[in-house]
Amino acid sequence: MTEHALLGPWVRRFLLEHLVAERNLAANTQRSYRDTLRLLLPFAARSARKGVDRLQVEDLSAARVRAFLGELGEKRGCGAATCNQRLATIRSLAHFVSARSPEHVPWCAEIRSISFKKAPPPLVSYLEKAEMDALLAAAALDTAQSRRDHALLLFLYNTGARADEAAHVRVMDLDLGQTPGRDPSSVLIHGKGNKQRRCPLWARTVTELLPLVSGHQPQ
Repeated sequence: MTEHALLGPWVRRFLLEHLVAERNLAANTQRSYRDTLRLLLPFAARSARKGVDRLQVEDLSAARVRAFLGELGEKRGCGAATCNQRLATIRSLAHFVSARSPEHVPWCAEIRSISFKKAPPPLVSYLEKAEMDALLAAAALDTAQSRRDHALLLFLYNTGARADEAAHVRVMDLDLGQTPGRDPSSVLIHGKGNKQRRCPLWARTVTELLPLVSGHQPQ
């Protein structure tokens, strides 16, 4: 058995060379990848009836990976989203190995042929008013950028606009209580499909927007 065929050195390179040095992933993401392998390797070793340090790359077969994912769901109670996250890590490892070891390309193809489970979209939650007030109150307002970001967050909270919609708001879309005959303080928001809607602005929002738009051209 050559060292090139052993899985252990590849795992070490994947974790330290690829995730850290090459991709510079966040620490939490690195831990997620590591935790997947921490579960996978003992499972593969038990299945192959050999020590973790003697596992070969091809001991991590597609059938064994499917069995591992099945155990995650049956014994650990993991949902489809978690299993998909674990599979994404394994597929990333297979791609890393095959890109540096052409003889393992067929093995990689088998691993990457394992399909992800269909999972329902995650439930979009929300912040209670007290939580949102606390978030707004926590912002530092000691720089021009922090004041702008605070005003933008308040604007999003006030209007319910999507980030893309807020990014396309022009000064001329704002009516900060200066147009006769119209309810004071509102904004014209341009949505998808050229749909438009006018949303009222709170006095607090107007107070923070006025310094930001003062002196700017309408367009």
